[in-house]
Amino acid sequence: MSNATPAVDGWFTTGPEPALIGTSCRSCGTISFPRETTFCKNPACAGEEFDDVELSRRGTVWSYTDAQYQPPAPYIAVGDPYVPFALAAVELPEGLVVLGQVADGYGVADLKVGSDVELVVETLYTDETGDRTVWRWKPVTAQNGAPA
Repeated sequence: MSNATPAVDGWFTTGPEPALIGTSCRSCGTISFPRETTFCKNPACAGEEFDDVELSRRGTVWSYTDAQYQPPAPYIAVGDPYVPFALAAVELPEGLVVLGQVADGYGVADLKVGSDVELVVETLYTDETGDRTVWRWKPVTAQNGAPA
């Protein structure tokens, strides 16, 4: 991917082992995603200082669905006609549930609650500056190097 840049800057890393970027509250250790900059999400904490943390690359499917109808703007359709895609809510070891599209080539038939997925970075759309990337959840299978 030449000229590839994140569609949302500062939410994830790129490279061979991409990761979501969250924050950890310096007062209580509560982990947040997306990154927190104002106040701790823990209602029992008054913390206002945070450290960036890379979240786990693997998690388990907490829930999933498919987007059969084109979302409204600011969604950018990849093609015409609209092609449905799968979404997964993934529980990370840090205790967060993070929603994201499922990797290209996978759909709801490839998912089940409790199954393992890993974070990948793929092209969301291409504009005049090049590829704009986003994180997606890829099912972990025997074909991609891990137990199914």
